[in-house]
Amino acid sequence: MSPTRLLTFLLRIGWAVLPLTLGSALASALDSRSRDVQVVGSTLAWGVWAVVLLATLVPHPVSLTAVRVVAPAAMVLAVWSAVEGAVSVAVLLGALLGALVVVAVAFAAEVGVAFVNGSAYPNERRFPLRPPGAVLLGTVQAAWAIAVGAPVGGALLVAADRVVLGAVVLVVGVPAAVVAWRALHALSRRWFVFVPAGVVLHDAHALLDPVLFPRKLVDVLRLAPADTDSLDLTKGAPGLAVELVLREKVPMVLTVPGNRGGESGSSARLLFSPTRPGAVLTEAAARRLPVE
Repeated sequence: MSPTRLLTFLLRIGWAVLPLTLGSALASALDSRSRDVQVVGSTLAWGVWAVVLLATLVPHPVSLTAVRVVAPAAMVLAVWSAVEGAVSVAVLLGALLGALVVVAVAFAAEVGVAFVNGSAYPNERRFPLRPPGAVLLGTVQAAWAIAVGAPVGGALLVAADRVVLGAVVLVVGVPAAVVAWRALHALSRRWFVFVPAGVVLHDAHALLDPVLFPRKLVDVLRLAPADTDSLDLTKGAPGLAVELVLREKVPMVLTVPGNRGGESGSSARLLFSPTRPGAVLTEAAARRLPVE
C-alpha cells in the first residue's frame, strides 16, 4: 500500500474511532454544565463528527478543508476535557493521543495530495502548494478561531442562558466565520498541476488566474538552487522550492494586495513550493518532461 493510501486509511480509521477515544473524557467535562449546554454540546460534537467522517470518505478539496479545520478542534476538546473532566489518566491519555493522531495525519502532505486529486480529471495530477509564510504567522490561526469558535461559541452561550451575548456572537460571528472558511478553503485550492498539454500553476495567492505552461516550452524542472534569481511565486512558503525553467517568457497576471486587477508580467523562470517536491519531479519524469 502506498503512503498516500495508507495515511488516508489511517485518517478514516482515526476519525471513526474518535468517539471511543475522546467521548468519555468529553462527556465527563460536560457533566458539570447545565442540561441545555450538555445537549447542545453533544449535538454539535456528534453532528460535526458525522460530517467530517463523510468528508474523509469522499476525497475532495472541500473535504480537505473540512478535515483540516475540524481536526485541530478535536485536539482543543481533548485538552479542555483533560482540564475539566474527572476521568482516569488512561482515558485522558487516550483522548489526547487519539486527537493528536488525527491532527498529524490530517496535515500530512500525502493526505493533501489524495484529497485535492479527488476532483481532478483522469489525465491530470495535482500537487498541493505549501501555505504562504505570512499566513502562518497568525493569520491562519485567527481565521481558524473565527471559523470554529464563532458559531460554536454563540450556540453554547445561548444554551447557557446568555441569550443576548450569544445572539450577538452569532449575528456578528457567523458571517465572519463564512469569510474565514472561504479563506481557509483557498489554501486547499493551491496546486501545481500536470496536464497533457503541459503544467499549470493554480495559486490565487500568487496569480490572478491559473497559468498554463505548454509542454513544448518547458526546459527543465528542478529543485531550486540557492542562488537563483527566478520569479519567486512561493510567497515565502517554508520548505524546498521547485524551479520551472522555460524556453521563452510566458505572460501572467500577478496578484497584488489591494489591486483587484493584479499586475501584468512575464517570466521564463519561476519558483513554487509544493508540499512534496520530490513527487513533483518524479511525476514530471514519468510524463517525459525534462528534470534535474
